[in-house]
Amino acid sequence: MSLRHALLGLLSAGPASGYDLLKTFEISLANVWPATQSQLYSELGRLSREDLIEVAAEGPRGRKEYRITGDGLAELRRWLVEEPPTQNRRSDMLLRVFFLDTVTPDEAHGYLEGLAVQAREEHAALREVREQVISQGEDALRLYGDLALEWGLRLTAAQRDWAEWAAGRIAALPHQSSPESTELNGTTGLNGTTAPGPRPA
Repeated sequence: MSLRHALLGLLSAGPASGYDLLKTFEISLANVWPATQSQLYSELGRLSREDLIEVAAEGPRGRKEYRITGDGLAELRRWLVEEPPTQNRRSDMLLRVFFLDTVTPDEAHGYLEGLAVQAREEHAALREVREQVISQGEDALRLYGDLALEWGLRLTAAQRDWAEWAAGRIAALPHQSSPESTELNGTTGLNGTTAPGPRPA
């Protein structure tokens, strides 16, 4: 996904000003594709120069209302149908989990508990978005917006459940005094097993 396609998608529902679009990003798209004010207005300028959007009306203090053009709608549809979504396979969160045997069990447990708290907060925020935004949209927007929100709700619920489960696994471990005994070769990990050497790549 890109910012330009997010803007084209929003404008496909009807004309809107830059301010209106920014507020929509802050309320309903922040968890999917966050954007700053400068990024949004810069992209609106590029879309206008490429004739993918046009100024529908101008108000006081230079306020402009934009609408999507035929070329813009064609580009949005091309992106939706022909361009495969990019997959983000990097996870800073899971990379840290992989190396938690270099800290104490209490520290590892605290990290996992923190992940659970974060997932619960994100889940609650998405539920609030569903109540405040989706119920006010048009039928099509409500349906597809709700599908996207449901994905986020299920994902954060799964992340919460996993973090709670993982923290429970660590809490059940026999007490270990410190991670200083952990060595690259013959390491004794938090799971109580002894590894013969370095982790595989």
